Amino acid sequence: MTTQIGHLSLAEARAQLAPWPHRAAPIAPAEYQQRFERARRLMRETGVDALLVTAGTSLRYFTGVPWGASERLVAVLLTAVGDPVLVCPAFEEGSLDAVLRVPAEKRLWEEHEDPHALVAQAMAERGARTLALDPEAPFRVQAGLAAHIGAAAIVPATAIVDGCRRCKSPAELALMQQACDMTLFVHRLAAGIAHEGIGTDEIVRFIDEAHRALGADDGSTFCIVQFGHATAFPHGVPGVQHLREGELVLIDTGCRVGGYHSDVTRTWIWGRADDEQQRIWSLERAAQQAAFEAVRPGVPCEAVDHAARDVLEIAGLGPDYRLPGLPHRTGHGCGLAIHEAPYLVRGDRTALAPGMCCSDEPMIVVPGRFGVRLEDHFFVTEDGAQWFTPPSVAIDRPFAD
Repeated sequence: MTTQIGHLSLAEARAQLAPWPHRAAPIAPAEYQQRFERARRLMRETGVDALLVTAGTSLRYFTGVPWGASERLVAVLLTAVGDPVLVCPAFEEGSLDAVLRVPAEKRLWEEHEDPHALVAQAMAERGARTLALDPEAPFRVQAGLAAHIGAAAIVPATAIVDGCRRCKSPAELALMQQACDMTLFVHRLAAGIAHEGIGTDEIVRFIDEAHRALGADDGSTFCIVQFGHATAFPHGVPGVQHLREGELVLIDTGCRVGGYHSDVTRTWIWGRADDEQQRIWSLERAAQQAAFEAVRPGVPCEAVDHAARDVLEIAGLGPDYRLPGLPHRTGHGCGLAIHEAPYLVRGDRTALAPGMCCSDEPMIVVPGRFGVRLEDHFFVTEDGAQWFTPPSVAIDRPFAD
């Protein structure tokens, strides 16, 4: 169809897949130590004696352990002094040693034992009375701890955890940049293999295959492919669609590199766009650019959302979340979690600061017809923002040359 859309056979696309040539370095041991020291500073500022981080993205952030949460408690306890204390099932010790990136004192528990008692014991030994608990910890962990140290001694650790994770280091930015570069390359190939009648399922399979071939941690972390009227639903609808002339194509996908996410969306036309498709696509691109230009240190996150909505409201869309218009926030933070603080939405008054990373995706939905989402991520610099990926050029040229 064009030099960017529908110009490749599947074999030609696959021939371009090879391990990514320039890989970002993993997080160094010294950086993990710096993260603990930053957490200790925030603990002092918030007046708590200890921090408990449970399995999930924050545990990976502080220790390198990439485990998800389960019914068995795996957590790290940080106090004012001393090595972190790792609480873990005894039978998992070897597996944990293989991924742990920091020196830690271990408290191992057998299947019939109460791990929350080990946390309370370690706190008592180090003179810690108040505990900041990971905001992602399940209720059963809070209840288990309260039985030993009292509910009044437990406070949310949101300010500490987000305070550490919000601003990315150069090493984190490099991992995110590689992930974004890989996903944008996959987008190019996916647009290239489009043809009349291709199914959304075929494109999803290719995108996962491509991410794996390039060396992503685990293929596609997610993949949304929608055609025509299905693009009017921000996260799609069930079932397989087959591409027809004059339909918009929305592809939203990402991968992880060293645990850090990419998340890139492109919307483009198969065939020739009608006037309304062209108008809405152009408004979407203008709103995305307005949000980007509103970014600078000290600006509250909600102001970026306002900047995008102003463009749409002037054009007669909205206001607020009314449709046709923008049904959700303009963007979200990204890093070890695909959605994390801060958020570009009314009410989030977090002041932007260098190193913060967010998506910029003020989607426009025209109910019953179509939707357009262009999503690129940026990171905040000393004097504005910088894109991880160059934005789309036109409805029939989704990629910058």
